[in-house]
Amino acid sequence: MNNLPARLLALALLAAGARAAESTRPNIIFILTDDQRWDSVGFMGETIGKTPNLDKLASDGVVFDNAFVTSAICTPSRACYMLGQFERRHGVNFNSGTSMAPEAWAKSYPVVLRENGYFTGYIGKNHLPVGDKGYFTGLMEKSFDYWYAGHHHIGFYPKELHEIFDNSSQDTQPEVLAESALAFLDPASNETFLKGAVNFLEHRPDGKPFCLSICMNLPHGFSIERMKMKPTDDALYRTAYREWQETLPLPPFYVARKDIRQPKIPADVLLADLRQNGYDWVDTPADDREYRIKVMQAVTGIDRMVGHLREKLLEKGLADNTVIIFSSDHGLFNGEFGLGGKALCYETTMKVPFVIYDPREKGGRRLKQLVQSIDVAPTILSLAGVPAPETMQGADITPLLRGQDGPWRDAAFGENLWSNIFGNPRCETVRTAEYRYIRYFRNDNRKKRERTPKDQMYIVTDEMAEDYRIHLTSTIKGEKVVYEELFHTATDPYEATNLVHDVQYKRVLDDLRAKCSRMVAAAKGDVKTPPATIPIDYKWERTNYRKTKQD
Repeated sequence: MNNLPARLLALALLAAGARAAESTRPNIIFILTDDQRWDSVGFMGETIGKTPNLDKLASDGVVFDNAFVTSAICTPSRACYMLGQFERRHGVNFNSGTSMAPEAWAKSYPVVLRENGYFTGYIGKNHLPVGDKGYFTGLMEKSFDYWYAGHHHIGFYPKELHEIFDNSSQDTQPEVLAESALAFLDPASNETFLKGAVNFLEHRPDGKPFCLSICMNLPHGFSIERMKMKPTDDALYRTAYREWQETLPLPPFYVARKDIRQPKIPADVLLADLRQNGYDWVDTPADDREYRIKVMQAVTGIDRMVGHLREKLLEKGLADNTVIIFSSDHGLFNGEFGLGGKALCYETTMKVPFVIYDPREKGGRRLKQLVQSIDVAPTILSLAGVPAPETMQGADITPLLRGQDGPWRDAAFGENLWSNIFGNPRCETVRTAEYRYIRYFRNDNRKKRERTPKDQMYIVTDEMAEDYRIHLTSTIKGEKVVYEELFHTATDPYEATNLVHDVQYKRVLDDLRAKCSRMVAAAKGDVKTPPATIPIDYKWERTNYRKTKQD
């Protein structure tokens, strides 16, 4: 009995310590853009498009000059970010016929953070199917304390596609999402706005740390091509960069479609005539300039959103304890070598802008280490003081942020498994500090395209899903390579000169061939263990998709 006061005091001190630790855990904002090339921002070399706020974020934080996604296509890349896994492991793509199983989603960084005391929010575009009914299962919405997002694309004018955005006073995507993010940070300032969000908790409890994921649908071609220069649009989207309409320099190695004499990739490997999604914008110099002007406008709009976020964090006294991470789901071609789009394994498609600003660490640094999209999830959890699930394959970047020396990967692995009737080749890549090696596999999709009715081109068939399942392990089991490329990327950043047949590089080639085989096997793990996925009920999915404004 005499020890009771001491025990109560000890418990009180422990509770106070826990509350203090909770209040000092950093807030985290992760901004993920869509189709944004690594060189589209000032801090990575863009000289015409203006990104002052992102440049300031970069100068305040740490820039990773060699940051790469592991899959250069929207859905698998976003799954890689969320789960910290290679696509080979998580098994979700447009042609996979699969959705992320609930038990896999339970190991994503937002769910793990929420289970460990974080208030979580999701804003923007969801391009990740979760549960047996894909995007419309409701599981994503219920996984966050605050949800203000639309499934599939949300376009440049989100209110035209998704009712959830209707209560925004703005019309254009960067402004709509900025308004939602500011309301998340300061609910009392925008009660009307919050009524439209799916709010599972009305307000963030005082002192509770938060993680806000802002997932853009810009500067993706789906959104860019819908920019209408409406009179109600901000001047940025009507007039900015228009003085470059006739004189904007074309990309290095640009080739218009009519001038292509020798394809970058053999015609039987890349079925270029089957490629889709509106990338004909880069078919002529005039189209290329128009597309890129709109991209610059959109990126400047994103930049302005980042500026507003930082201002609000400062106003609310949150700036000194909020980490901001900025990156993209992949890059894409702007007509270089006559190519448009993504789903390839070149520097242009795999490399992304990547900044981590942690106000508690020394900023103003640029690092050369090879980091990957799968590193983001374990890094976010590490920043929060939460152990990463054993399912995550990425590495914790925080030692690099703190300037600590230690072993780091000497190569980055990437892949494209989105190979279907749209002509994309399956390929795998290894990127070292100096070189990039790419290997390609048989592309037999032309006959499948010919026998596919036009009204079924966007439907994942049982045949597509089975092909995808086989391809998760076929290259590991010895499938024949049909074409290879080797580039000295350090001196050939646009990867124009294939060195595969240059005898001077035979040792490099042999080393990277072997490394690629090892890395793809490690990415998959046990070839007998299937991914944690479930088939999507596409009939239910399509029925509910038609219930949105999109159709």
